[in-house]
Amino acid sequence: MPPRKALILGITGAIGTAVAAALHRDGWSIAALSRRPATAPFPVEWHQGDARDAGAVRHAAEGCALIFHGANPPGYRHWREHGLPMLAAALAAAQASGARLLFPGNTYVFSPASGALVDETTPHTPTTRKGAVRAEMEAMLAASAARTLVLRAGDFFGAGVVNSWFAQVLAKGGTQARTLRTLGQAGHAWAYVPDLAEAFARLAAIEATLPAHATYHFAGHWDDTGRAMAQATQQALAPRTVPIRAFPWWLTRLAAPFVPFLAEAQEMRWLWNHPLRLDNRALEAAIGPEPHTSLPTALAAALA
Repeated sequence: MPPRKALILGITGAIGTAVAAALHRDGWSIAALSRRPATAPFPVEWHQGDARDAGAVRHAAEGCALIFHGANPPGYRHWREHGLPMLAAALAAAQASGARLLFPGNTYVFSPASGALVDETTPHTPTTRKGAVRAEMEAMLAASAARTLVLRAGDFFGAGVVNSWFAQVLAKGGTQARTLRTLGQAGHAWAYVPDLAEAFARLAAIEATLPAHATYHFAGHWDDTGRAMAQATQQALAPRTVPIRAFPWWLTRLAAPFVPFLAEAQEMRWLWNHPLRLDNRALEAAIGPEPHTSLPTALAAALA
């Protein structure tokens, strides 16, 4: 019997690479759509094309039982202009091929009014432009005739995760960082990408038993003070002493012309001033204990 096949959209990004690797370990064969086919440590059936091209996505998805939608507009920008067409193309391909679409959700769909602990039933109440786009994308998933799955997580960190708060702000420079930055004084959820990818793979293994549209929350690593992540990173960099300082939020405006990530970051400041923890009880009821790499091990990989 041939292995089940999964199409990865965004395989050249850190989350796409990690999910492809986790699925491959579970016996899936991997196909990928990319403008520039790259190298991978496992066999990949490459399809050249753009994730916004519905015809190219549909062709690449033929024979696939899963589509992982990890494609994102570059530079943390143009979510509505590019992100919505990408998702529409992926949903059309999933419906045509009969595949289930897997989607990494985030916390942007919530707001300070959501409370400190959110689960899969917490209403989406975005107050930001990015949050509104993400809520619209999740509404598209829920309304689609295709089978879909959302796994929501906090801010990504890990090896190769470049456009992230960890890599761009908290520990910019990795092992050579000169200053570590705290971004607020509230609890914050972090997701180590290989753990999140493993959770996706475990859900993929039971996807036939899941509802047509399923949503789960991934708890990840919880920083209960807003400083714990920076302090753990400081310990990971020992014996070199790296100071911890508050992030100067005014800098986002000055740096905007030079750092696209920071240009778009200001509106998400609320996530650093209000605690927002993800309740993962439904996920663990489905797959057992959530995959969880120790924080020192995860930080060593992320810093390197």
